[in-house]
This record gives sequence, structure tokens and C-alpha cells, in this order.
Amino acid sequence: MESIKGLKRTDYCGNLRLADEGREVTLFGWAQRQRDLGNLIFIDLRDKTGIVQISFNDRTDRETFAKAQSVRSEYVLALKGIVKERESKNHEIPTGEIEIEVTELRIVSKAQTPPFEIAKTDAVGDETTLKYRYLALRNEKLTKNIIMRHKIAQIAREYFYANDFIEIETPMMIKSTPEGARDYVVPSRIHNGKFYALPQSPQIYKQLLMVSGFDRYIQLARCFRDEDLRADRQPEFTQIDLEMSFVDTDDIMNMAEGFIVKLMKETLDVDIASPLPRMTFAEAMSKYGSDKPDTRFDMLIQDISDWAASTDFAVFKAAVEEGGSVKAIVAENAAVEYTRKKIDKLTEYAKGIGAKGLAYIRWADEAPACSFGKFLKEGELEALLEKLGAKRGDCVFIVSGKTSLALSVMGALRLTVAKALNMIPENKWNYLWITEMPFFEFDEESGEWLAMHHPFTMPLDECIPYLDTDKAAVRAKAFDLVLNGTELCSGSMRITDCALQNKMFELLGMEQEEIDAKFGFLVEAYKYAAPPHGGLGLGLDRLAMLICSADSLRDVTAFPKVQNASELMSGAPSNIDDLQLGELGIKLSEEE
Repeated sequence: MESIKGLKRTDYCGNLRLADEGREVTLFGWAQRQRDLGNLIFIDLRDKTGIVQISFNDRTDRETFAKAQSVRSEYVLALKGIVKERESKNHEIPTGEIEIEVTELRIVSKAQTPPFEIAKTDAVGDETTLKYRYLALRNEKLTKNIIMRHKIAQIAREYFYANDFIEIETPMMIKSTPEGARDYVVPSRIHNGKFYALPQSPQIYKQLLMVSGFDRYIQLARCFRDEDLRADRQPEFTQIDLEMSFVDTDDIMNMAEGFIVKLMKETLDVDIASPLPRMTFAEAMSKYGSDKPDTRFDMLIQDISDWAASTDFAVFKAAVEEGGSVKAIVAENAAVEYTRKKIDKLTEYAKGIGAKGLAYIRWADEAPACSFGKFLKEGELEALLEKLGAKRGDCVFIVSGKTSLALSVMGALRLTVAKALNMIPENKWNYLWITEMPFFEFDEESGEWLAMHHPFTMPLDECIPYLDTDKAAVRAKAFDLVLNGTELCSGSMRITDCALQNKMFELLGMEQEEIDAKFGFLVEAYKYAAPPHGGLGLGLDRLAMLICSADSLRDVTAFPKVQNASELMSGAPSNIDDLQLGELGIKLSEEE
């Protein structure tokens, strides 16, 4: 093992180019691969910026040459050398026109054989790469993703600082308040039997900062939610969190758009037209069956309830008569791909997400094959095809039932079919605002109306009279930003009238005693005058995932959790000893 004493890095590996030819450089990094050709040795040296080839030949000092022969994968190296033009260029990498002819080599640290090849982590199972995450992060792709995430955070701070936002940290240990997911709780040693909660968001604190007069707040806030994981969800995440006073929804959305335009230009050199398109929640559900629609392709949902009601097909008629509807999508040129066998699989998928069945028309031959054709009178099928704009070569998929269910199923089918047909274009960035969100949603199990957003969201002024009479008609001053079918942020104007805020809590089923216990400090603060304010939280992790074209948040998170919320590398969560439990006043129940 050798010291780096006397050596000072002059350059990073991935930054060198042919313009540097003839320069003496000092580099540090890891040996990705060593190739010993007898009288020539080549080593791919890697650091956070990329890879450069270093070379040893018959002009190299024999002791240095012998060291190079001993180098193995993942050894840490320090070296001096001269930048030379390569005879055999590699146009696959940015440094492929040059190499470093080494004059001094030091082996700083030796590595045992790693459990997988760093350059090929994609071919290794998640369990292994997550256990050895510190090795997987050496992979160039993952390194670039983490650096891109840093760049997004840097651009966010620069943009919002330039627009007079003040960065303020809010507490990480807070009072537990209902925010839609389970809290992660922290037991208190000093206050035995009481608990802090980790914040699901800084929502209440940033509103109190507006009451305090700070006017514009920004924070790259860590948030924690104890909920089931998936590809675009982690139990702990970061959001670009902001709040603004003396504004309306347009001001907040315009501010966010300015950031998006700057971000896309500076990260991907993509020009995004502003203002971004907007669509109401009702329109999004009607056309796409989703409140986060992917608008990169068409295949919109069409309503055929009027046509269905006039047929003798009992399934369709019953759906309409019971207050539901019949919805259809036309998959263009899908008849070749969607054989009867594949349609059967699609039907099982539809049933798995709530549909009672899937009706279809497959127009592969001169006469279309219709799964419900025997129930139609002469001319009805032709009328439907004309209404839908379907043609030979297309498939039509139809779901009937309760309107909300039919729409959500069709929305999921739309995405599934589009992926199967390769209809979704790459390198297309469709941002979209969803506006006029419903304030309440009806929970079928409990039979109660629940807040669709946090309970501090302001209803639209014209909807306030419906709070007591028609909850389904109440829309919120709330908005979501969607990119290519992924929700990036939610925002809203906030309630600032203490009487209205208290009423909202009551409408959500809270007794006054519960309101006072959980939110009394917020209601009390509003009694001292609050400015009109609103804000949003933009998911930094999801934004990084999409910009990096990654498949999962794991690919842009340094040390992610797996589906059961554990971290394989460190073994978290873990047991704690009886002494610690005793200090916290906690006794674990015995497992049966």
C-alpha cells in the first residue's frame, strides 16, 4: 500500500480530451479493467466523471511496469503521466481519443475480488447489488444518476434563491398529525410513553412560516411515509418544498413552470414551451381514465353509453340503467399483435383490477370479430365502429359498469396496450397541469367522505356553498404537475380563515376535542391574521428518475430501501437492546 503524499490531482479522468495532448496529469481512481498484452498493459481508470485508458509500454520504468502487472479490478491507483493520442480510438466513450502514458504509478489500496463486475451491475440481481451498494454506486450509470440528482437540487436552489425565496429548515421530529399515510414514529426517552413523528411533509410548518411573514419559503425537505413501496415510491424521499404569500394558484404554477423550463434546458438541453398545458381533473379522467395521464400518445377513452343503451346486450344496458357507463378505446393496428390468446390475458388483467369482464372487437379480417356480436341487431356493430372511428386492423376494447371503475380500468388498459404496441415515444417530455381537483372522495368501505388532499386545502370560492349540501360537487384550489404519466408535485392554496378551517376538520369527521389536540396550534395561529398563501411540493427523486430515464427510484437514490422498507446493506431496521428499550419505556410483546 502506498501513500498519495506529494501527489495533487490535476484532472478528473472523464474530463480529458485530445486538446490536452502533451500535458502531464495526475489522476486518482479505481482500476475497472486491466489488460496485459505482454509488452503492453492497458488499465481503464475510473472516477466519478468517467473512464480513461492508462498505458504502460517498453518505455515505462520496469518497477512501474511490474506494478501495473499486479493491478487487479477495483484497486485504487494514483498516477502521473502524459496525455497521448490513442492509436486505436474508442468512440464509445468521451475520452476515447486519448490515453495516459504513465510515468509514475502508486497502488494506494488493494481490493479483494468484488462479488460482481462493476461495469455490469445491470446483469446482477438487486439483492446482491443492494447488499454491496457501495460497490454498485461505482458503476458509471449509477454515478451519473446521483450526480444528476445533485445537479437538479443545485438548479432548484439557484432558481428559487434568485426569485427571493428563503431556505428554512423545519423540524424532523414533529407532532403526529393525519396526512394520508402512516407516520414513522420516534419514542421519547424524556417524555416516556409519548412519541414524535417523522414528517410526511413540512406542510403545517411552512404555512406557519407564511403566518410569520417570511413571504417565500423553500426547502429541499426530507419526508417520511410508512406505506407500501413500488418503483416510484420510497419510505423516505426528498421534495422541493415551497410556499408563497399574497399569491393565487396561477402565481404558484407560473413559478414552478419557470423552474421546469430552466431545469430541462440546463440538464438535457431540452426547450419546454411555457405556459405548460392545463387540464381539469374531470377532463383527464374522462379522456385518459387517470388523474396523471400520459399524453405522449392518443388512444383516448370514448363514451359509448348512448349507443349501448339502445342495444339488447344486457351487460351494457344494465350498466347504463344502474347509473354507470360503457367506455371504449380503439387500439389502432392492434389486430395482429392482439390474438385471441393475448386478448384473453388482457381480460384476466382487467378482471384483476376490478372489471367484471372485457368486451372486444378484433377487426383482423374483412368481417370484424365481436365478442358480443350475437346480441346486436343488424347495423349496430357498423354504427359503433363508425362512432369510434375504428378501421380494419384495429382492436376495440370495452368495459362497462360504475363510471369511476370503468374509467380507471380503461385508463390502466390504455397504458398496457400502448406499451405492448410500442406506441409510447421516447425522448418526449409532456408536462401537464391537472386542475380543479375534487375536494372530497367517497370511501366505499366506510361510507364516508374523505379529504382527497390534506385538510388545509382551500375549496374554490364558488364551491363553498356546497360543503354541507353536495360534497361531490366541491372542487379544490389544488393542482398537480404530471410528466409522462408520473405525478411530480401537488400544490394548492391554503385555508387561512380559522372558522373555515375548523369547519373543514368537522366535515372530515373530527370532534372539536380532536381538532384542538391535533391542530389547535394552527387554528390559534390564524387568529392572529394570516396572508393568503399557497405552495407545492415537487418530488426531487421522481424528477431525477425521469430525467435520468431510470426504471426506479432506487436508481437515483444512494442508499434505497427495498419493497419491505428494509435496507439490505446495513440491515436496517434492526433490533435494539433491552437497555435502550427500558430507557424508552417500551416493552415488546412476545411472539406467539
